Amino acid sequence: MFELQGNRAELLEKIEDGLNRKCYAALRDLLLPMEAADIAGVCTELGEKVPLVFRLLPKELAAEVFVELDSDEQELLISSFSNTELKEVLDELYLDDTVDIVEEMPANVVKRILRHSDPEMRKSINEILKYPEDSAGSIMTTEYVDLKAHMTVEDALKRIRRTGPDKETINVCYVVDEGRHLIGLLTIRTILLAEEDDVIGDIMERHLIAVQTLDDQEAVARALSKYDFLALPVVDKENRLVGIVTVDDAIDVLQEEVTEDIEKMAAMLPGDKPYLKTSVFETWKARTPWLMLLMLSATFTGIILTHFEKSLMACAILTSFIPMLSGTGGNSGTQASTAVIRALSLGEVHFSDLFQVLWKEFCVSVCCGLCLAGANFLKMMLVDRWLLRNPAVTPQVALVVCATLMGTVFCAKLVGCSLPLLAKRVGFDPAVMASPFITTIVDAISLLIYFRFASALLGI
Repeated sequence: MFELQGNRAELLEKIEDGLNRKCYAALRDLLLPMEAADIAGVCTELGEKVPLVFRLLPKELAAEVFVELDSDEQELLISSFSNTELKEVLDELYLDDTVDIVEEMPANVVKRILRHSDPEMRKSINEILKYPEDSAGSIMTTEYVDLKAHMTVEDALKRIRRTGPDKETINVCYVVDEGRHLIGLLTIRTILLAEEDDVIGDIMERHLIAVQTLDDQEAVARALSKYDFLALPVVDKENRLVGIVTVDDAIDVLQEEVTEDIEKMAAMLPGDKPYLKTSVFETWKARTPWLMLLMLSATFTGIILTHFEKSLMACAILTSFIPMLSGTGGNSGTQASTAVIRALSLGEVHFSDLFQVLWKEFCVSVCCGLCLAGANFLKMMLVDRWLLRNPAVTPQVALVVCATLMGTVFCAKLVGCSLPLLAKRVGFDPAVMASPFITTIVDAISLLIYFRFASALLGI
Protein backbone atom coordinates (compact mmCIF):
# COMPACT_ATOMS: atom_id res chain seq x y z
CA MET A 1 0.00 0.00 0.00
CA PHE A 2 2.81 2.39 0.89
CA GLU A 3 4.49 1.51 -2.40
CA LEU A 4 1.25 2.37 -4.21
CA GLN A 5 1.04 5.74 -2.46
CA GLY A 6 4.60 6.54 -3.45
CA ASN A 7 4.02 5.65 -7.12
CA ARG A 8 0.44 6.96 -7.38
CA ALA A 9 1.22 9.52 -10.06
CA GLU A 10 3.17 6.95 -12.10
CA LEU A 11 0.34 4.42 -11.77
CA LEU A 12 -2.27 6.93 -12.88
CA GLU A 13 -0.10 7.82 -15.87
CA LYS A 14 0.15 4.14 -16.86
CA ILE A 15 -3.61 3.63 -16.54
CA GLU A 16 -4.47 6.71 -18.58
CA ASP A 17 -1.88 5.76 -21.20
CA GLY A 18 -3.36 2.25 -21.39
CA LEU A 19 -6.84 3.66 -21.81
CA ASN A 20 -5.73 6.07 -24.52
CA ARG A 21 -3.89 3.31 -26.44
CA LYS A 22 -6.74 0.81 -25.74
CA CYS A 23 -4.30 -1.73 -24.26
CA TYR A 24 -7.04 -3.26 -22.16
CA ALA A 25 -5.38 -6.65 -21.56
CA ALA A 26 -2.22 -5.02 -20.17
CA LEU A 27 -4.32 -2.63 -18.11
CA ARG A 28 -6.33 -5.52 -16.65
CA ASP A 29 -3.08 -7.31 -15.70
CA LEU A 30 -1.92 -4.11 -13.99
CA LEU A 31 -5.10 -3.81 -11.90
CA LEU A 32 -5.67 -7.45 -10.90
CA PRO A 33 -2.89 -7.68 -8.25
CA MET A 34 -4.13 -4.50 -6.54
CA GLU A 35 -6.45 -4.36 -3.53
CA ALA A 36 -10.02 -3.16 -4.10
CA ALA A 37 -9.54 -0.10 -1.86
CA ASP A 38 -6.42 0.92 -3.83
CA ILE A 39 -8.20 0.54 -7.17
CA ALA A 40 -11.06 2.67 -5.83
CA GLY A 41 -8.57 5.32 -4.74
CA VAL A 42 -7.12 5.43 -8.24
CA CYS A 43 -10.60 5.57 -9.81
CA THR A 44 -11.37 8.82 -7.96
CA GLU A 45 -8.69 10.47 -10.12
CA LEU A 46 -10.01 9.16 -13.44
CA GLY A 47 -13.31 11.06 -13.65
CA GLU A 48 -15.42 10.01 -16.63
CA LYS A 49 -13.06 7.11 -17.42
CA VAL A 50 -14.11 5.16 -14.31
CA PRO A 51 -16.78 3.02 -16.10
CA LEU A 52 -14.24 1.85 -18.66
CA VAL A 53 -11.75 0.77 -15.98
CA PHE A 54 -14.53 -0.85 -13.95
CA ARG A 55 -15.58 -3.07 -16.87
CA LEU A 56 -12.06 -4.52 -17.08
CA LEU A 57 -12.34 -6.08 -13.61
CA PRO A 58 -13.67 -9.57 -12.77
CA LYS A 59 -17.16 -9.55 -11.23
CA GLU A 60 -16.12 -10.23 -7.65
CA LEU A 61 -13.30 -7.67 -7.66
CA ALA A 62 -15.54 -5.15 -9.44
CA ALA A 63 -18.15 -5.49 -6.66
CA GLU A 64 -15.50 -4.96 -3.98
CA VAL A 65 -14.21 -1.85 -5.79
CA PHE A 66 -17.77 -0.55 -6.20
CA VAL A 67 -18.32 -0.67 -2.42
CA GLU A 68 -15.10 1.28 -1.79
CA LEU A 69 -15.96 4.11 -4.21
CA ASP A 70 -17.48 7.41 -3.09
CA SER A 71 -21.18 7.94 -3.73
CA ASP A 72 -20.46 10.27 -6.67
CA GLU A 73 -18.44 7.61 -8.51
CA GLN A 74 -21.04 4.95 -7.62
CA GLU A 75 -23.80 7.10 -9.11
CA LEU A 76 -21.73 7.67 -12.24
CA LEU A 77 -21.20 3.93 -12.64
CA ILE A 78 -24.85 3.05 -12.06
CA SER A 79 -25.85 5.59 -14.69
CA SER A 80 -23.45 3.98 -17.17
CA PHE A 81 -24.50 0.39 -16.40
CA SER A 82 -26.86 -1.57 -18.56
CA ASN A 83 -29.60 -3.38 -16.68
CA THR A 84 -27.65 -6.63 -16.95
CA GLU A 85 -24.45 -5.07 -15.61
CA LEU A 86 -26.31 -3.48 -12.72
CA LYS A 87 -27.90 -6.80 -11.75
CA GLU A 88 -24.52 -8.56 -11.93
CA VAL A 89 -22.97 -6.03 -9.53
CA LEU A 90 -25.93 -6.16 -7.14
CA ASP A 91 -25.78 -9.95 -7.07
CA GLU A 92 -22.15 -9.77 -5.91
CA LEU A 93 -22.76 -7.21 -3.15
CA TYR A 94 -23.44 -8.10 0.45
CA LEU A 95 -26.74 -6.88 1.83
CA ASP A 96 -25.35 -4.26 4.23
CA ASP A 97 -23.23 -2.75 1.44
CA THR A 98 -26.30 -2.55 -0.81
CA VAL A 99 -28.23 -0.80 1.96
CA ASP A 100 -25.43 1.74 2.42
CA ILE A 101 -25.47 2.48 -1.30
CA VAL A 102 -29.27 2.84 -1.36
CA GLU A 103 -29.09 5.35 1.51
CA GLU A 104 -26.59 7.51 -0.39
CA MET A 105 -28.19 7.50 -3.84
CA PRO A 106 -30.84 9.89 -5.28
CA ALA A 107 -34.41 8.60 -5.49
CA ASN A 108 -34.28 7.78 -9.21
CA VAL A 109 -31.13 5.68 -8.75
CA VAL A 110 -32.63 3.90 -5.73
CA LYS A 111 -35.70 2.94 -7.75
CA ARG A 112 -33.48 1.45 -10.43
CA ILE A 113 -31.42 -0.50 -7.88
CA LEU A 114 -34.52 -1.94 -6.20
CA ARG A 115 -36.10 -2.74 -9.56
CA HIS A 116 -33.14 -4.92 -10.52
CA SER A 117 -32.68 -6.59 -7.13
CA ASP A 118 -34.18 -10.03 -6.61
CA PRO A 119 -37.36 -10.10 -4.45
CA GLU A 120 -35.62 -11.54 -1.39
CA MET A 121 -32.88 -8.91 -1.53
CA ARG A 122 -35.46 -6.14 -2.04
CA LYS A 123 -37.44 -7.34 0.99
CA SER A 124 -34.31 -7.43 3.17
CA ILE A 125 -33.25 -3.94 2.04
CA ASN A 126 -36.65 -2.50 2.90
CA GLU A 127 -36.63 -4.20 6.31
CA ILE A 128 -33.22 -2.76 7.23
CA LEU A 129 -34.18 0.70 5.96
CA LYS A 130 -37.07 0.73 8.45
CA TYR A 131 -34.71 0.81 11.40
CA PRO A 132 -33.78 4.23 12.84
CA GLU A 133 -30.61 5.84 11.57
CA ASP A 134 -27.60 5.17 13.83
CA SER A 135 -29.20 2.01 15.26
CA ALA A 136 -27.73 -1.50 15.23
CA GLY A 137 -30.51 -2.60 12.87
CA SER A 138 -29.49 0.00 10.29
CA ILE A 139 -25.91 -1.33 9.96
CA MET A 140 -26.50 -5.08 10.36
CA THR A 141 -26.54 -7.70 7.63
CA THR A 142 -28.87 -10.68 7.45
CA GLU A 143 -26.27 -12.76 5.62
CA TYR A 144 -24.96 -15.10 8.32
CA VAL A 145 -24.73 -18.85 8.83
CA ASP A 146 -27.32 -20.30 11.21
CA LEU A 147 -27.27 -23.83 12.58
CA LYS A 148 -29.56 -26.00 14.70
CA ALA A 149 -28.55 -27.52 18.04
CA HIS A 150 -29.48 -31.05 16.97
CA MET A 151 -27.13 -30.99 13.95
CA THR A 152 -23.93 -32.96 13.96
CA VAL A 153 -20.63 -31.37 12.97
CA GLU A 154 -20.87 -33.22 9.64
CA ASP A 155 -24.31 -31.68 9.00
CA ALA A 156 -23.02 -28.25 9.98
CA LEU A 157 -20.09 -28.46 7.56
CA LYS A 158 -22.41 -29.45 4.74
CA ARG A 159 -24.65 -26.45 5.48
CA ILE A 160 -21.68 -24.08 5.66
CA ARG A 161 -20.35 -25.33 2.31
CA ARG A 162 -23.81 -24.99 0.73
CA THR A 163 -24.75 -21.55 2.07
CA GLY A 164 -21.36 -20.03 2.99
CA PRO A 165 -20.45 -18.48 -0.39
CA ASP A 166 -23.39 -16.08 -0.10
CA LYS A 167 -22.70 -15.09 3.51
CA GLU A 168 -20.65 -12.14 4.64
CA THR A 169 -18.75 -14.25 7.15
CA ILE A 170 -18.54 -17.91 8.13
CA ASN A 171 -15.98 -17.42 10.87
CA VAL A 172 -18.76 -17.42 13.47
CA CYS A 173 -21.94 -19.49 13.13
CA TYR A 174 -25.06 -18.87 15.20
CA VAL A 175 -27.28 -21.56 16.69
CA VAL A 176 -31.03 -20.90 16.71
CA ASP A 177 -34.06 -22.92 17.69
CA GLU A 178 -37.22 -23.49 15.64
CA GLY A 179 -38.49 -20.02 16.59
CA ARG A 180 -35.15 -18.45 15.48
CA HIS A 181 -34.28 -17.58 19.09
CA LEU A 182 -30.53 -17.26 19.56
CA ILE A 183 -29.31 -20.03 21.88
CA GLY A 184 -25.61 -20.31 21.11
CA LEU A 185 -22.68 -19.75 18.76
CA LEU A 186 -19.50 -21.45 17.70
CA THR A 187 -16.51 -20.57 15.57
CA ILE A 188 -15.44 -22.34 12.42
CA ARG A 189 -12.28 -23.33 14.33
CA THR A 190 -14.40 -25.19 16.90
CA ILE A 191 -16.30 -26.98 14.14
CA LEU A 192 -13.18 -28.00 12.23
CA LEU A 193 -11.45 -29.38 15.32
CA ALA A 194 -14.49 -31.34 16.53
CA GLU A 195 -15.37 -34.91 15.61
CA GLU A 196 -17.83 -35.35 12.77
CA ASP A 197 -20.42 -37.04 14.98
CA ASP A 198 -20.26 -34.38 17.72
CA VAL A 199 -23.58 -32.58 18.26
CA ILE A 200 -23.61 -28.79 17.80
CA GLY A 201 -25.64 -28.30 20.98
CA ASP A 202 -22.90 -30.01 22.99
CA ILE A 203 -19.95 -27.98 21.68
CA MET A 204 -21.53 -24.55 21.13
CA GLU A 205 -20.81 -21.53 23.34
CA ARG A 206 -23.87 -20.70 25.44
CA HIS A 207 -22.50 -17.54 27.05
CA LEU A 208 -23.64 -14.95 24.51
CA ILE A 209 -23.16 -11.24 24.08
CA ALA A 210 -25.73 -9.76 21.73
CA VAL A 211 -27.19 -6.34 20.95
CA GLN A 212 -30.75 -5.33 20.14
CA THR A 213 -31.88 -3.81 16.86
CA LEU A 214 -32.53 -0.37 18.39
CA ASP A 215 -29.22 -0.11 20.29
CA ASP A 216 -27.01 2.80 19.27
CA GLN A 217 -24.55 1.87 16.54
CA GLU A 218 -21.65 3.53 18.37
CA ALA A 219 -22.31 1.35 21.44
CA VAL A 220 -22.32 -1.70 19.14
CA ALA A 221 -18.98 -0.67 17.62
CA ARG A 222 -17.50 -0.18 21.10
CA ALA A 223 -18.73 -3.64 22.13
CA LEU A 224 -16.99 -5.22 19.13
CA SER A 225 -13.80 -3.39 20.05
CA LYS A 226 -14.06 -4.27 23.74
CA TYR A 227 -14.56 -8.00 23.24
CA ASP A 228 -12.42 -8.34 20.07
CA PHE A 229 -15.28 -10.01 18.18
CA LEU A 230 -15.34 -10.36 14.42
CA ALA A 231 -19.13 -10.10 14.47
CA LEU A 232 -21.88 -9.39 16.98
CA PRO A 233 -25.38 -10.92 16.80
CA VAL A 234 -28.37 -8.57 16.63
CA VAL A 235 -31.62 -9.75 18.21
CA ASP A 236 -35.12 -8.29 18.55
CA LYS A 237 -37.01 -7.84 21.80
CA GLU A 238 -37.99 -11.54 21.81
CA ASN A 239 -34.32 -12.60 21.43
CA ARG A 240 -34.88 -13.72 17.83
CA LEU A 241 -31.75 -13.48 15.71
CA VAL A 242 -32.33 -10.95 12.93
CA GLY A 243 -28.78 -10.13 11.79
CA ILE A 244 -25.14 -9.54 12.65
CA VAL A 245 -22.85 -6.52 12.73
CA THR A 246 -19.37 -7.26 11.40
CA VAL A 247 -16.13 -5.61 12.46
CA ASP A 248 -15.66 -3.78 9.12
CA ASP A 249 -19.00 -2.03 9.63
CA ALA A 250 -17.99 -1.15 13.20
CA ILE A 251 -14.79 0.50 11.93
CA ASP A 252 -16.86 2.61 9.50
CA VAL A 253 -19.18 3.62 12.35
CA LEU A 254 -16.30 4.65 14.60
CA GLN A 255 -14.75 6.67 11.78
CA GLU A 256 -18.04 8.47 11.16
CA GLU A 257 -18.58 9.15 14.86
CA VAL A 258 -15.03 10.46 15.36
CA THR A 259 -15.36 12.72 12.31
CA GLU A 260 -18.69 14.02 13.58
CA ASP A 261 -17.27 14.71 17.05
CA ILE A 262 -14.25 16.53 15.62
CA GLU A 263 -16.51 18.75 13.52
CA LYS A 264 -18.72 19.53 16.51
CA MET A 265 -15.69 20.26 18.67
CA ALA A 266 -14.55 22.73 16.01
CA ALA A 267 -17.99 24.44 16.04
CA MET A 268 -19.20 23.05 12.71
CA LEU A 269 -22.35 21.23 11.77
CA PRO A 270 -21.44 17.62 10.84
CA GLY A 271 -21.10 16.82 7.14
CA ASP A 272 -21.14 13.53 5.28
CA LYS A 273 -18.92 14.34 2.29
CA PRO A 274 -15.12 14.46 1.88
CA TYR A 275 -13.64 17.93 2.32
CA LEU A 276 -12.76 18.55 -1.33
CA LYS A 277 -16.18 17.31 -2.49
CA THR A 278 -18.10 19.61 -0.15
CA SER A 279 -19.20 22.76 -1.97
CA VAL A 280 -18.42 26.25 -0.71
CA PHE A 281 -22.13 26.79 -0.01
CA GLU A 282 -22.39 23.60 2.07
CA THR A 283 -19.25 24.49 4.00
CA TRP A 284 -20.58 28.00 4.65
CA LYS A 285 -23.90 26.59 5.80
CA ALA A 286 -22.19 24.20 8.21
CA ARG A 287 -19.92 26.80 9.79
CA THR A 288 -21.91 30.03 9.91
CA PRO A 289 -24.59 29.12 12.51
CA TRP A 290 -22.01 28.23 15.13
CA LEU A 291 -19.86 31.24 14.31
CA MET A 292 -22.93 33.45 14.64
CA LEU A 293 -23.84 31.94 18.01
CA LEU A 294 -20.28 32.23 19.34
CA MET A 295 -19.97 35.80 18.06
CA LEU A 296 -23.13 36.83 19.89
CA SER A 297 -22.15 35.00 23.07
CA ALA A 298 -18.74 36.73 22.99
CA THR A 299 -20.50 40.08 23.44
CA PHE A 300 -20.57 39.29 27.18
CA THR A 301 -16.81 39.77 27.15
CA GLY A 302 -17.28 43.22 25.64
CA ILE A 303 -19.89 44.09 28.26
CA ILE A 304 -17.47 43.17 31.06
CA LEU A 305 -14.66 45.24 29.52
CA THR A 306 -16.99 48.20 29.16
CA HIS A 307 -18.07 47.87 32.79
CA PHE A 308 -14.46 47.98 34.00
CA GLU A 309 -13.33 50.65 31.52
CA LYS A 310 -12.38 53.09 34.28
CA SER A 311 -10.22 50.45 35.97
CA LEU A 312 -8.37 49.86 32.72
CA MET A 313 -7.78 53.59 32.27
CA ALA A 314 -6.39 53.82 35.79
CA CYS A 315 -3.92 50.98 35.09
CA ALA A 316 -3.55 50.66 31.33
CA ILE A 317 -0.84 47.98 31.57
CA LEU A 318 -3.53 45.49 32.65
CA THR A 319 -4.95 45.54 29.12
CA SER A 320 -1.82 43.98 27.62
CA PHE A 321 -2.22 40.79 29.67
CA ILE A 322 -5.86 40.11 28.77
CA PRO A 323 -5.04 38.06 25.59
CA MET A 324 -2.62 35.86 27.54
CA LEU A 325 -5.15 35.21 30.31
CA SER A 326 -7.97 34.45 27.85
CA GLY A 327 -5.78 32.19 25.76
CA THR A 328 -4.47 30.25 28.76
CA GLY A 329 -8.00 29.85 30.12
CA GLY A 330 -9.32 28.61 26.79
CA ASN A 331 -6.44 26.16 26.38
CA SER A 332 -6.88 24.83 29.92
CA GLY A 333 -10.61 24.31 29.42
CA THR A 334 -10.04 22.62 26.06
CA GLN A 335 -7.55 20.17 27.59
CA ALA A 336 -10.04 19.12 30.26
CA SER A 337 -13.04 18.93 27.92
CA THR A 338 -11.15 16.92 25.28
CA ALA A 339 -10.00 14.37 27.87
CA VAL A 340 -13.51 14.01 29.31
CA ILE A 341 -15.21 13.82 25.88
CA ARG A 342 -12.81 11.06 24.86
CA ALA A 343 -13.44 9.19 28.12
CA LEU A 344 -17.20 9.52 27.61
CA SER A 345 -17.02 8.23 24.04
CA LEU A 346 -15.01 5.19 25.18
CA GLY A 347 -17.31 4.53 28.13
CA GLU A 348 -14.49 5.16 30.65
CA VAL A 349 -16.50 7.69 32.68
CA HIS A 350 -20.18 8.33 33.35
CA PHE A 351 -22.20 11.11 34.96
CA SER A 352 -22.01 9.21 38.25
CA ASP A 353 -18.23 9.84 38.17
CA LEU A 354 -18.75 13.63 38.15
CA PHE A 355 -17.26 14.28 41.58
CA GLN A 356 -14.25 12.07 40.89
CA VAL A 357 -13.63 13.94 37.65
CA LEU A 358 -14.04 17.32 39.38
CA TRP A 359 -11.62 16.34 42.14
CA LYS A 360 -9.02 15.12 39.65
CA GLU A 361 -9.27 18.28 37.55
CA PHE A 362 -9.14 20.40 40.74
CA CYS A 363 -5.83 18.79 41.68
CA VAL A 364 -4.53 19.18 38.13
CA SER A 365 -5.62 22.83 38.03
CA VAL A 366 -3.76 23.60 41.28
CA CYS A 367 -0.54 22.03 39.93
CA CYS A 368 -0.86 23.69 36.51
CA GLY A 369 -1.89 27.04 38.01
CA LEU A 370 1.09 27.17 40.39
CA CYS A 371 3.55 26.29 37.60
CA LEU A 372 2.10 28.81 35.16
CA ALA A 373 1.82 31.56 37.78
CA GLY A 374 5.42 31.04 38.95
CA ALA A 375 6.78 31.04 35.39
CA ASN A 376 4.70 34.11 34.50
CA PHE A 377 5.87 36.05 37.59
CA LEU A 378 9.50 35.44 36.66
CA LYS A 379 8.81 36.40 33.05
CA MET A 380 7.09 39.66 34.04
CA MET A 381 9.83 40.65 36.44
CA LEU A 382 12.84 39.61 34.33
CA VAL A 383 11.61 40.33 30.81
CA ASP A 384 8.88 42.97 31.06
CA ARG A 385 10.27 45.01 33.96
CA TRP A 386 14.03 44.47 33.81
CA LEU A 387 14.88 43.59 30.17
CA LEU A 388 12.22 45.73 28.45
CA ARG A 389 12.44 48.38 31.19
CA ASN A 390 8.69 48.82 31.62
CA PRO A 391 8.14 50.58 34.97
CA ALA A 392 4.37 49.97 34.83
CA VAL A 393 4.99 46.25 35.44
CA THR A 394 5.26 46.38 39.22
CA PRO A 395 5.34 43.40 41.59
CA GLN A 396 1.73 44.25 42.53
CA VAL A 397 0.64 44.11 38.88
CA ALA A 398 2.51 40.84 38.43
CA LEU A 399 0.77 39.48 41.53
CA VAL A 400 -2.64 40.44 40.10
CA VAL A 401 -1.88 38.76 36.77
CA CYS A 402 -0.49 35.60 38.40
CA ALA A 403 -3.36 35.29 40.86
CA THR A 404 -5.80 35.71 37.98
CA LEU A 405 -3.89 33.11 36.03
CA MET A 406 -4.32 30.59 38.83
CA GLY A 407 -8.03 31.39 39.21
CA THR A 408 -8.59 31.20 35.46
CA VAL A 409 -6.90 27.81 35.11
CA PHE A 410 -8.89 26.49 38.09
CA CYS A 411 -12.25 27.66 36.69
CA ALA A 412 -11.40 26.60 33.13
CA LYS A 413 -10.50 23.06 34.17
CA LEU A 414 -13.69 22.65 36.21
CA VAL A 415 -15.90 24.13 33.49
CA GLY A 416 -14.15 22.08 30.80
CA CYS A 417 -14.61 18.77 32.61
CA SER A 418 -18.14 19.32 33.93
CA LEU A 419 -19.95 20.69 30.86
CA PRO A 420 -19.51 17.54 28.69
CA LEU A 421 -20.75 15.36 31.57
CA LEU A 422 -23.76 17.61 32.12
CA ALA A 423 -24.48 17.66 28.39
CA LYS A 424 -24.41 13.85 28.31
CA ARG A 425 -26.74 13.75 31.31
CA VAL A 426 -29.43 15.90 29.65
CA GLY A 427 -29.15 14.11 26.30
CA PHE A 428 -26.92 16.49 24.31
CA ASP A 429 -23.81 15.43 22.42
CA PRO A 430 -20.81 16.10 24.74
CA ALA A 431 -18.72 17.14 21.71
CA VAL A 432 -20.85 20.31 21.45
CA MET A 433 -19.38 21.44 24.78
CA ALA A 434 -15.91 21.69 23.35
CA SER A 435 -13.27 24.27 22.60
CA PRO A 436 -15.19 27.28 21.15
CA PHE A 437 -18.10 27.11 23.59
CA ILE A 438 -15.91 26.62 26.65
CA THR A 439 -13.48 29.35 25.53
CA THR A 440 -16.33 31.86 25.36
CA ILE A 441 -17.45 31.01 28.91
CA VAL A 442 -13.91 31.03 30.31
CA ASP A 443 -13.11 34.39 28.68
CA ALA A 444 -15.93 36.04 30.60
CA ILE A 445 -14.98 34.30 33.87
CA SER A 446 -11.28 35.22 33.53
CA LEU A 447 -12.10 38.91 33.04
CA LEU A 448 -14.33 38.95 36.13
CA ILE A 449 -11.57 37.31 38.18
CA TYR A 450 -8.98 39.71 36.73
CA PHE A 451 -10.79 42.88 37.64
CA ARG A 452 -11.78 41.57 41.08
CA PHE A 453 -8.11 40.91 41.91
CA ALA A 454 -7.12 44.27 40.40
CA SER A 455 -9.68 46.08 42.54
CA ALA A 456 -8.57 44.26 45.69
CA LEU A 457 -4.79 44.43 45.23
CA LEU A 458 -4.33 47.67 43.25
CA GLY A 459 -7.27 49.62 44.64
CA ILE A 460 -8.59 50.71 41.23
